Amino acid sequence: MKQIFIFLSSIILMTGCTSDLLDTSPYSAISSETMWTTDNLTDLGISGVYAALRLGNGSSSTTSPYELYETDRFGFTGQCRFDEPLLRGTITPSDALFSSMWQNFYEGVQRANDGIKNIPLKSPSIETKKARYVAECKFFRAYFYYRLNQLYKGVPIYLEPFVADEATKARSSEDEVWNQVVADLTDCISEVNLPDKYAAGSADYGHITKGAAYALRGKVYMYQQKWDLAAKDFGKVKDCGYSLFSDYKTLFTAANEQCAEMIFTIQNIGQQNYGGSVQLYYGSRSAFTSDWNYYMPTPDLVDLYENKDGSKFNWGNIIPEYSSLTVAEREVFFLRDNLTAAEQSAAALRGAKMSLYLPTGNEARILKAYENRDPRLAATVITPYSTFVGAYNNTATVAIATMRWPYRAQALINGDLQTDTQNYFYYLYRKFVIEGVTGIISRDYGPIDMPVIRYADVLLLWGEALNEQGLLTEAIDKVNEVRQRAGVALLNSNIATTVSGQADLRVRIQNERSIEFAGEGINYFDQLRWKIWKERTFYEGNGSKQVWGGIVSPYSFKGDYIYSWPVPASEVQINPNLKQNDGWIN
Repeated sequence: MKQIFIFLSSIILMTGCTSDLLDTSPYSAISSETMWTTDNLTDLGISGVYAALRLGNGSSSTTSPYELYETDRFGFTGQCRFDEPLLRGTITPSDALFSSMWQNFYEGVQRANDGIKNIPLKSPSIETKKARYVAECKFFRAYFYYRLNQLYKGVPIYLEPFVADEATKARSSEDEVWNQVVADLTDCISEVNLPDKYAAGSADYGHITKGAAYALRGKVYMYQQKWDLAAKDFGKVKDCGYSLFSDYKTLFTAANEQCAEMIFTIQNIGQQNYGGSVQLYYGSRSAFTSDWNYYMPTPDLVDLYENKDGSKFNWGNIIPEYSSLTVAEREVFFLRDNLTAAEQSAAALRGAKMSLYLPTGNEARILKAYENRDPRLAATVITPYSTFVGAYNNTATVAIATMRWPYRAQALINGDLQTDTQNYFYYLYRKFVIEGVTGIISRDYGPIDMPVIRYADVLLLWGEALNEQGLLTEAIDKVNEVRQRAGVALLNSNIATTVSGQADLRVRIQNERSIEFAGEGINYFDQLRWKIWKERTFYEGNGSKQVWGGIVSPYSFKGDYIYSWPVPASEVQINPNLKQNDGWIN
């Protein structure tokens, strides 16, 4: 079922990435000359291509420290508990973030190139299987160039396997890379042996499908602003048999990871070397396996979730004094009931306006801010004074913890939710974090598949493409499919949700995507594509912050040039034909 990623990790196909882009000597027991020469080695070789999704591992889980979901921390919907040089304005082209992404994606290209060239030449497998595998390799070459082009905006194009000494090409333009991606995906779609979709439970589930290729090509057309072609491709995805799952909250669980909404996922199992890291980095100390909560939602994201009737959330409607107070003073509204004298004194020293504190009603007052909201909020975020079904003190004993401030202690009954950041009060992710004391063996290798493309993504992009063509009614219908599933008021169903025109719907779609895909590694790339990253993330006084807006680490925007990542300094040194992106100094 998930056998695509369950292969002997020592049997990988060709050469591996190093700081010199590609190592020229094989790192595995099977050389590139031998790979593909039997039917079994052909299967292992294609597994190695898929395994490129796991490159850059920094832990026993073999999941990358640069996994897609982690990129949410760079945009306005996510944040990190540590200072981020990209957001602080201190990052340089020598940073490992840039070089690791570049190297891992090019290793994926290299593996795909090896399959595209050598499967037809060397494999004795049946022709239909070989044709399907070549199509899958073309999808992956397209996918890795898609990722490179999203970030670096024009990169060298290599369509044959190569060694380090041959990696001397200059950068192709951004549009040239998009055209190559489209060409590969078009070849993939044209392959008659590639199915539209695999059914849940199929032995081939997890392999690339025509539906995935249409979805990715549609995404490329969105970058090229070829709205009509994008819309046509998204319609083809629907024709392939993909559809929304009925329940947003349970969508992101192992039980539903093969539902018809999932188009392209990174498959995980709860086994060392084959699991995901999201539990470790999203979960808290109160979650089973005692996690680190490295990455967290922002108050900006939480405030974006509408009321259930579709009206915009406004703090002033809950707490009239809220907007008139300083950020520091607002902490008072988030304090727990029955503070001790010492806790009250400490809060006052931090700037909380304690004259507004309600000793036996503070929690009830703030809870109203999270009631009657878009149900995706409660499914995605642990909010103040909500509960979480976790484990007591890193044991297998279930304990229901409540998120309170300030933190006191865990307990078997009515304890506080403990974090790895308990000196600060952050929102936490509930999405992807397994509750209870079963369902996960280790925080280093979680079993939940990580979606890369799902049907809700297609629907909202489809709506965006239609809106950009001026097809307002059709666009609203696509957005409303997602809102209907979420359980929030449909667009144009009342005064609050009435769409006034194309520009209004454009912003509504942006907001819809921001909350629908929170924590999935989509939002940062959307913000770059829409050119709203600066205004939404780097507004005056912003930074990583606590639930009431108190800044922990300030952000600093150094210029529009950071919309494009720099070519890694190490690659420029190796290949003098690589021109650096404007604004970046090696």
